[in-house]
Amino acid sequence: MRLPAWLAQHLAALRALLALTVVLGVVYPLLMVAIARIPGLSGHADGSLLDRDGKVVGSALIGQSFVDDQGNPLKQYFQSRPSAAGDGYDPTSTSASNLGPENVVDTLPDPSVQDDEGKQGLLTQVCARSKAVGDFEGVDGSRPYCTPGGVGAVLAVYADHAVSVNEACPAAPFVAQYQGKPVQCAKPGEDYSDGTITPIRGDAPANPVVPADAVTASGSGLDPDISPAYAALQVPRIAKERGMSEADVRKLVDEHTDGRTLGFLGEPGVNVLELNLALDRR
Repeated sequence: MRLPAWLAQHLAALRALLALTVVLGVVYPLLMVAIARIPGLSGHADGSLLDRDGKVVGSALIGQSFVDDQGNPLKQYFQSRPSAAGDGYDPTSTSASNLGPENVVDTLPDPSVQDDEGKQGLLTQVCARSKAVGDFEGVDGSRPYCTPGGVGAVLAVYADHAVSVNEACPAAPFVAQYQGKPVQCAKPGEDYSDGTITPIRGDAPANPVVPADAVTASGSGLDPDISPAYAALQVPRIAKERGMSEADVRKLVDEHTDGRTLGFLGEPGVNVLELNLALDRR
């Protein structure tokens, strides 16, 4: 007996659904799991986890901070780049800061509001990090368009005066005058957008000692690597804290430096967690 056309079509669709369910819902996942269990691939499939003394301490693919309970960087470890993911390197909150080159003006904290910390623009974040890294490593942390105090050197210029918009009163502005006009400190809550916003370069070197990846977060906020330049900056501190020679520390850095992908994509990177584990094993 020949089935009606509509019923034959429905049965054909049902058979296709069952076949695709078995192939794509059962066979394919099991095949992928089997491939992932192949020696040499299983570690990557499990998340490239790293352990110390049998205890998992992190993943080679996800960065982490090396700080104490108060959030202060540990001097005996290489430090990672900044992270904007949650409170730092949070895989459940991976993100960038969404700040761009035009974010040079801070929202100053209002002293009349309890626990108001204001909001730093990208420039001040970079300046503050550069100063902090410079102080921590004992090098020059100055940077173009940054004040000696580690905030963005930005003026709102008016006809008869200028305002250092990122330095709250009663702070003394980083410059006393600009083009013959007196410079004033900024008052929290004031709107200076009607002035001409003017970043001031200052006399910092064109090539700062502190590398860019030490003061900027990655797009994901989870980058496990730092640049060889940032690793090299930290070598003297690590050698001093661990009682090692700088040559031995540099050798470990070289051993944990990955080259460009395929020889030409991206930049060389140093995996911070792997490097710190190697230091502990020494």
